[in-house]
Amino acid sequence: MPSGSVLSDVFGSLRRRSSLRESIRSISSSYTSLKGKSRRKRTSSYQSYAVYEQTMFPVILRDPEATQRLLEAILDSPGGRRSLSRLARTCRAFAEPVLNILWRELDSLKTRRPGLGLARTPAEDDWKKIVKYGERVRKLSYNEAQNNVAPSIFPIFDEHRPKPYILPNLRQLVWKAETTAGLERCFLFLNPQLEGLTLDIGTKMPRLSNFLADMSSRTTKLKEFSFASPTPLPDTFTELLLPQKGLQKVALVAPGALAPGVGRWIASLEDLKVLQLDLTGRGVVAVEGFFDELRPRSGDSTPSSVMTTDSGVFSGEELDFSDIRKSALRLTGDLRSKGSFSSLRQLHLTGDVSNMAVFVKHLTSDLVQVDLVIEDPPDAADWQDMTALLSERFGESLQSLRISATATDVPSKRLTLEHFSALPSLVRLEIDLPESYLFTKADIEHLAKICPVVQDIKLCPLARFPVASGPPKITLEDLVPLISNCPRLHTLAAVVNAKGGSAATLGSRTASSRSLLRLHVGHSWVRDSLHVTILLSHLAPHLETLKWFHEKTRPGYIEAHAKEWEEVADALPHLQNVRLSERRWAAQLVEEVSVHGVEYSDESVDATVWTEEFGVQVVPEMAEMAVQFVPSLVDCMVDAVPHSSSVSVDATPSTAEMEIDACPEVIDESVSAVRPTTAQEVDATQVSVSKSVEALIESSRPSFAMRSRLPRGPSILHLVALLWRLALFFPITLPFKVFHTMVDKVSRRKNEPAPSKSENGTASVDICVGHHPRLRRGSKTLRK
Repeated sequence: MPSGSVLSDVFGSLRRRSSLRESIRSISSSYTSLKGKSRRKRTSSYQSYAVYEQTMFPVILRDPEATQRLLEAILDSPGGRRSLSRLARTCRAFAEPVLNILWRELDSLKTRRPGLGLARTPAEDDWKKIVKYGERVRKLSYNEAQNNVAPSIFPIFDEHRPKPYILPNLRQLVWKAETTAGLERCFLFLNPQLEGLTLDIGTKMPRLSNFLADMSSRTTKLKEFSFASPTPLPDTFTELLLPQKGLQKVALVAPGALAPGVGRWIASLEDLKVLQLDLTGRGVVAVEGFFDELRPRSGDSTPSSVMTTDSGVFSGEELDFSDIRKSALRLTGDLRSKGSFSSLRQLHLTGDVSNMAVFVKHLTSDLVQVDLVIEDPPDAADWQDMTALLSERFGESLQSLRISATATDVPSKRLTLEHFSALPSLVRLEIDLPESYLFTKADIEHLAKICPVVQDIKLCPLARFPVASGPPKITLEDLVPLISNCPRLHTLAAVVNAKGGSAATLGSRTASSRSLLRLHVGHSWVRDSLHVTILLSHLAPHLETLKWFHEKTRPGYIEAHAKEWEEVADALPHLQNVRLSERRWAAQLVEEVSVHGVEYSDESVDATVWTEEFGVQVVPEMAEMAVQFVPSLVDCMVDAVPHSSSVSVDATPSTAEMEIDACPEVIDESVSAVRPTTAQEVDATQVSVSKSVEALIESSRPSFAMRSRLPRGPSILHLVALLWRLALFFPITLPFKVFHTMVDKVSRRKNEPAPSKSENGTASVDICVGHHPRLRRGSKTLRK
């Protein structure tokens, strides 16, 4: 909030009549006078500071809200933080509120040795100071790229901190990280009472989903969430943020922010008040897709619905006519929006004007503030559609409209404001474009008509008009319609070609504003400072602040114009005093005239109005003509019932029962299979013949005949042959008697009848085999 408005609200009865230098002189003179009095009166008794504190505290700090607004105004002024710190050191009554203001926001984490670690581990006394001032912090900002704090400090804080949260009353956290480790350092400041979180990620981080899940579990009372990244959103982004039901502000500047799932999640937030999206580089189809998964309106089941695929014709294969209907209705302007975001009040969009128009068409809420960052210069047709849409949809509720642009190198062009219609509730209008900053008198007159209650108007105050391009299109006198038709206007910023005023303007009482307090002329042109001062004292006799660019190093600086505006600022307060003094004298003269008796004379005038009645019959002649458009219909029916006949077949199988006695009859019959043998004695004595050979050896000795002197008898070979024959034939001769008995039994059974056959046609015969080793024993069944 500007410091001038706050001070005027707090001290409404005080008006600034002199410069700041004169005020300081008056304070110093009063101080010296008081000092002289104290020197002359040395015999007075001493009073402690507590007496002054007791008498001063109730007066100054009687209203805490007013005190806070005053301190905030001082903080916003140049050198405000230094002034507040000095005030806290000199006055105990202001110490606590001033320290709360100074420590409320920390723009960064800095140490005495930027970029280096701690000289030693924090002791208990060090933690007391950190905790004492940490309880006052409400907002913290950190930027890893600045490298103000060494990364080694965060693990020390995490390990040695005396409390779970160093900043227990932290409500807003702004964290800009370039690495995964830098992003995870913010866990040190995520407390359950955190209400606002802004994340600005520079590169792709693979563990971003894990971080979002952990963050969502730690902070469950978030009201504001902002996420900016050059990489796409995680696939599970909406699922990870489902626990955040109380979000009131959502800002997404990342690829994938226009996905249908993201649109469904944002639309489900019942308390959403502020929405910021980036539409840069997106197509119309992508913007439309943001609303695809929202609940459509009723009527989609009928053939005439835009979203239905029913063509209204009975056919076998249905075609999708929804895209064709959308295109046709979009061309005619009859495309109905899906209707959502009913509680949305502030909208911030960045991108092409055509995409913004498509997005705004789907909103049905009563927007109060609209911020548009457009690609300058916009297309004329798209800009006309956008201005008409804003006026039509949100004309009754819109209070603040800001229009800025991205950086471009296109030559300056005119941005017309004549397409806006009535904006009866608009309080603030800001247009800050780097190229489309040419306004005309017609634009100013149109604004004065459509914005009757506007209080703050800024029309590209940073625009530059070099000598080669010529002066601005509007003059200081062209601002008269705004001053006359907008009685609440207190801040005006515009670049003008300041000239002297005409006699009609200087003589008009409606051309003088009692509410205009601040005027910012930027790089405005001025030729005659005296005439401009006279005109300005008439247009804004209560003007408190006049600003212009006087820095020589600023681009677009023209020294001649800066010096002229300096002369205007020096002479303006004196002419304002003259104007106000003359008006006070004129008001006193009117009061004196009204007090003194004035002679009045009554005179009556017959004011009866003569009227005549004259009637004219204007009954129009009417003719009726009807055209029958009943189409000829032909009904054709086709009997598609197939002919069928029923045939029954008895498929029951026939069965018959039959009993069979399957018990076989077995007859044992023995057959002698031993060959008939006859006993005959055989002389098994082996005839042995022994032969002797005489071996005569001739030698030199005298030969002689040698004859065996052993006794003659059976040799050893004869004994071995005998034993072998006994072992071979003796086991055969023993069972001869058994064979003879079996032969007798067989001969007896020959006289018996033959065995009977069984029902299955088989006869069983038992064949007994003797104990001969060359025969086998068993039974054999003979079949028929």
